[in-house]
Amino acid sequence: MASQGCDASVLLDTAPFSASEKDVEPNASLTGYTVIDDIKSHDCPATVSCADVIALASRDAIALLGGPTWSVPLGRKDSRFAANPESTEKGLPSPHDILGELVTMFSRLNLDARDMTALSDAHTVGMADCMHYSDRVYSTDRDEEIDPSFAQTMQLMCQGPSGKAPFDVQTPMRFDNAYYRNLIARRGLLTSDQTLYGGGGLQDNLVEMYSTDGEAFARDFAKAMVKMGNVPPPMGMPVEVRLKCSTANY
Repeated sequence: MASQGCDASVLLDTAPFSASEKDVEPNASLTGYTVIDDIKSHDCPATVSCADVIALASRDAIALLGGPTWSVPLGRKDSRFAANPESTEKGLPSPHDILGELVTMFSRLNLDARDMTALSDAHTVGMADCMHYSDRVYSTDRDEEIDPSFAQTMQLMCQGPSGKAPFDVQTPMRFDNAYYRNLIARRGLLTSDQTLYGGGGLQDNLVEMYSTDGEAFARDFAKAMVKMGNVPPPMGMPVEVRLKCSTANY
């Protein structure tokens, strides 16, 4: 999720008067920058924006892993400047956030609780560092919120701050709806994952529906990705089509 709209600002390297979003802690696990650079350099570098390349590459990566596909609206522009570090810290979800904090953060981008719940399935693939899940798997006062055997297994993977564990232990390399079944089984890896289920009401109903109805999930995920991809940069921000994704045009 972008902290200030879908403008490829996260791809910018540090510049004399602008720090890079790559160096901010919430983005520490991001990789693949060179993949975007390679795509950009070969395919219409002066025409297709870096922001559009990210949107298209995200769609295709998800489809290649077995997830849904969708038509990506194009025409985004690239920001000339990265967001400041404080804005990035505050504008991206934390692995320790609880439900209310997530709903509020997504609502600032005109994404509702249903969008947020569908988009959270991005955690059906990938890995998390121990520093982001240790508070959950080593908790002693919230045993009812985590499956004990799952907590024990994750503790074995959490040997040092960089110890990595898969978000989805069932199908870690497939984009599917197993993420929601994990939540129902109290096997969400992060606090911000498990907070989506267990509070009762409509939120729990949504997770339960996605866990059994893969087609409904796929439809909602695709809609939410288009909606998120249409989040514009702030009014008045200088934009362009960058010739190189890591630097602004000069």
